[in-house]
Amino acid sequence: MRLNPFNPDSIQVRRGGGGGFPGGGGGQLGCGAIVIALVGALVFGIDPGQMLGTMQEAGVQQQAGPGSTYGAGESATEICDDNPYATESCNALASLNQTWQPLFAQAGAQFQQPTLVFYQGGTSSGCGSATSDAGPFYCPADAGIYIDTSFYDTMAQQLGAQGDFARYYVMAHEYGHHVQTLTGISAAIRRAQQQRPQQANQLQVLMELQADCYAGVWAGRNRNLIEPGDFEEGMTAASAIGDDALMQGAGRSVNPENFTHGSSQQRMQALRMGLESGDETQCDRIVEAG
Repeated sequence: MRLNPFNPDSIQVRRGGGGGFPGGGGGQLGCGAIVIALVGALVFGIDPGQMLGTMQEAGVQQQAGPGSTYGAGESATEICDDNPYATESCNALASLNQTWQPLFAQAGAQFQQPTLVFYQGGTSSGCGSATSDAGPFYCPADAGIYIDTSFYDTMAQQLGAQGDFARYYVMAHEYGHHVQTLTGISAAIRRAQQQRPQQANQLQVLMELQADCYAGVWAGRNRNLIEPGDFEEGMTAASAIGDDALMQGAGRSVNPENFTHGSSQQRMQALRMGLESGDETQCDRIVEAG
């Protein structure tokens, strides 16, 4: 996918602060590590707020988090140029902002950019502490998309999900969670989960599938930048990270009741729906099903 180079003045990026676990947060996030292990330690899109039970989704809180906006005296360009994957991620962030901001404006809704946070090994966020084993995640408490770019090597080598579009899909999925937070969808899902705890996993799957669909909408609205093979890369990635595929890969029996992100087929369908339609309202039908 031929994304334009990012404009450093149009994105918010910083480095994640500290790899430790201040205040015992690591212990609280321990259940997240267990979840990861159960599905092969390779799921992306983990929502640490759900694990901690402390999601603050009444609105996006612009907390600074560890360090300043650009880290210790570093510019956005210096951070984004750290490695090719970081540059790709910044290009994707700029494109995602350019795609979603006008849609919010058209709807008369307030838009706020997320902050892309790069870290290595471990970091602390507004949702608690995390290690890179959790994969990329979105934290609604500080509107941060957190990523250790070494995950992309893991994704390619262990999941067979290769290519730039597969990596852009990861970014666009996490950005989809930001859209859900801004629109109040995430908060509505959390309330429904509290009211219907027996359906908590089912509702979580719907939210993840909508984020997949939103990722497809971004790609569909930038169809002129899509190159041959991109669609196949996206479908391969969506299939590889389906709950059933991850469970099978971990040598576990496939139990739909334990799904948190959807089956391979569901994830491919959601991504395809957004990509082919380029219409974010089509993605609303997914959560309406819950």
